[in-house]
Amino acid sequence: MTARRLLVEADGGSRGNPGPAGYGALVRDAGTGVVLAERAGHLGVTTNNVAEYTALVAGLEAAREIDPAASVEVRMDSRLVVEQMSGRWQIKHADMQRLAAQAREVLPAEQVTYTWVPRARNGAADALANEAMDRREEVRRDFPDAGGTAPAADAAERTADDDAPASGPAPRPSGSAMRFDDVEPLTVLLVRHGETDLTLTRALSGSSVPGPSLARSGRVQAARAADLVHRVGRAVWPDLRYPTHVVASPMVRTQETAAAIGRRIGQHVHTDAAFAEVDFGDWEGLGVDEVDERWPGQLRRWYEDPTVAAPGGESLAAVGVRVQAGLEALLQAGTGRTVVVVSHAMAIRAAVGVTLGMPAHAWPWLRVLPASVSVVRWWPDGMREAVTVGLPTDL
Repeated sequence: MTARRLLVEADGGSRGNPGPAGYGALVRDAGTGVVLAERAGHLGVTTNNVAEYTALVAGLEAAREIDPAASVEVRMDSRLVVEQMSGRWQIKHADMQRLAAQAREVLPAEQVTYTWVPRARNGAADALANEAMDRREEVRRDFPDAGGTAPAADAAERTADDDAPASGPAPRPSGSAMRFDDVEPLTVLLVRHGETDLTLTRALSGSSVPGPSLARSGRVQAARAADLVHRVGRAVWPDLRYPTHVVASPMVRTQETAAAIGRRIGQHVHTDAAFAEVDFGDWEGLGVDEVDERWPGQLRRWYEDPTVAAPGGESLAAVGVRVQAGLEALLQAGTGRTVVVVSHAMAIRAAVGVTLGMPAHAWPWLRVLPASVSVVRWWPDGMREAVTVGLPTDL
């Protein structure tokens, strides 16, 4: 019988070397790429190498829990760890000798191979390590596709995490939109990306350039948003279905936020340009005062008249057209499910505005903070509901 093949991706980091450190590791099915388990944690003050070896041990232990007979390939961007664990380089430091010995004890040497990969191909493990450093918490997640038996402590943790009952969503609560049948809608969780440097300076950040990336505060916000999304259909809005799909705008900041959510709920991220931010054209990256100085009165006119386009960019009405098309495509793809859409302030305002039939000039009146969550529901017969708008995730 052919042994099961697993991939372990691991990474660790230290902000200062030595400095505040953390590790991250995940296990994938080698055939499908599906994430089966994640491990991450904050290590206090230590070195990069100690953090990297700790990540390796955590990843191997997670793989052993899934299948102790599996053939495991470890992928890391640390040349040092890969070469030392492959036996080609000596290990001189006592801490690394101890951790390397611990790693070798997890699984028989003949079951494990080591591959160096560029840092760009180890982004998921790196993100887990950074989230652990930011939040200073331990992360232990096992997903249903793992195919093994989770340890009793972890099973208890998931029970305490308010798993959805087997019978499905709870009855619709008082105050929800009235229905006279059992037809289920499409539920969309609209999550705004976390903060970037441009968010913090209140500059206009649209879709004409891919960046910027999340700021450190934005990564923390993305992790909190992921935790809230994970609780939907459980402790939060139990009448909704647990999210099964993640869609994101093509921008870097939304892709990074969506990646945190996807890791938390065990789903891959799909990209849809329908949910990109408004294209600010010539105003991209500029502050409000600078725009008003160079184009007197035009920014206010853009906000008040949805048909007016930014110079070289889009109008708010145009954003509404493509966002509505994106929501309609999700509806056509199936109801009775919850889809996470990671997007931007203006695009989310348009999505909520279209849902409620609001005039486009009123969409900017909606408050959509960084990493906030808005929830809308669409039925096949045209009925719609807004569950919440701009809910902060740091309450």
